[in-house]
Amino acid sequence: MTSAQVDNGQADGGEAVDAPAGEGYQRGLGARQIQMIAIGGAIGTGLFLGAGKAIDRAGPSLILAYAIAGLVIFFIMRALGELLMYRPVSGSFSEYAREFLGPFFGFVTGWTYWLFWVVTGITEVTAAATYMTYWWDIPQWLSALVFTIILYGANLISVKLFGELEFWFSMVKVTAIVGMILICAGVLTIGFSDAGDTATVANLWNDGGFFPEGIGGTLMTLQIVMFAFLAVELVGVTAGESKDPKTVLPKAINTVPWRIAVFYVGALIMILSVVPWSTFKPGVSPFVAAFEEMGLGIGAAIVNFVVLTAALSSCNSGMYSTGRMLRDLALNGQGPKAFTKLTRNGLPLAGTTFSAALMLVGVWINYQWPGEAFNYVVSFATISGMWAWIMILICQIRFRAKADRGELPQSTFKAPGAPFSSWFALAFIGLVIVMMAIDEDARISLYCAPLWGLILGVSYLVLKARNPDNTAFAKR
Repeated sequence: MTSAQVDNGQADGGEAVDAPAGEGYQRGLGARQIQMIAIGGAIGTGLFLGAGKAIDRAGPSLILAYAIAGLVIFFIMRALGELLMYRPVSGSFSEYAREFLGPFFGFVTGWTYWLFWVVTGITEVTAAATYMTYWWDIPQWLSALVFTIILYGANLISVKLFGELEFWFSMVKVTAIVGMILICAGVLTIGFSDAGDTATVANLWNDGGFFPEGIGGTLMTLQIVMFAFLAVELVGVTAGESKDPKTVLPKAINTVPWRIAVFYVGALIMILSVVPWSTFKPGVSPFVAAFEEMGLGIGAAIVNFVVLTAALSSCNSGMYSTGRMLRDLALNGQGPKAFTKLTRNGLPLAGTTFSAALMLVGVWINYQWPGEAFNYVVSFATISGMWAWIMILICQIRFRAKADRGELPQSTFKAPGAPFSSWFALAFIGLVIVMMAIDEDARISLYCAPLWGLILGVSYLVLKARNPDNTAFAKR
């Protein structure tokens, strides 16, 4: 065993060994992969499917909702970028919460983000199995099992393979949206397809105006809009395994504005110009509906493939991030010691395996008892994902204050407009939470949060009582 392998917590032959305080990961993610992970994180089933419900609620004003929310996401990502350039580590959210807010917040953030991806992985792999029935009449549980095993295996081979899978998953999603935009542009300019005679930019305001359901209708879509952006922060988890994080991560983060402008705002402008907003219905992908209105029946099969890809991409990301978050917690004495171990390839075997096993259990439960109890758990994904954003913003505010006082070195990638931009983003997230409380369909998410908080609070006190000398539970 070489000294480098000892330092990295690795052993020959692929066996797992205890890792020291250092992270020990291999930097196997290149610029091409990080860029596509960043792009893919902003494009998921929230856009391909969830936008149908949002259009029905808000009409064309949904475009404005995505634009404003996109600005907030950019503020969040630049806040994250400032922290990453200060200290690029895997499991960054809990690490920063631990440093700037204390061990309890690091504990809560790490376990909450882990739960977010486990729940998301459960729902996405189940959704992927459902999409498979579009082509073949095969048992849902079988597809879910196969997908989970394949993605689990890929995550245990190397981080580079994970990056390659995400690259191609993201490429499919990007190609689909760009293709839709080009087709819609052709309909608007040349007038081909069944929608050619009625396609016009005036559709954005002709049918009841730009705010057909009023400002209130637009505000009520904010939780749907923000849900669509969940996982954009995943690029922060890759920091410990990026080949050149100081160069690659800022470039990836700075692409956020044009990604949102093209893939969300641009796509919606084109679709709603070609097809009147009142045509779209909840539960139906606006992409499928647009293809059908244009008389392009093959569009349904194409979109089904793209949504399948988006679901598998999300599950793949979940397996990747859960193992890293569990290892970060374990390294700080806030999780089982077994999760600190790495394979020869620098992969967190125990944490990834544990998370994948829970995803399989969740798929089985969802298949056997798709009732309200499971829905309560699934609904928690939105609020738990936003918790990570809140922690990023608060930690950036604390970091900037310390850096300005000379207590910490200044970041080489400062967030523009901070700390005011971070306070604005926090206020916006607060508004979204208020809208969730008002909306009966989304309110269920808030019911789960106090229960999870109670579980974490009790667990933290128990761990602290059992380990009174552990510095992980002492304020720095």
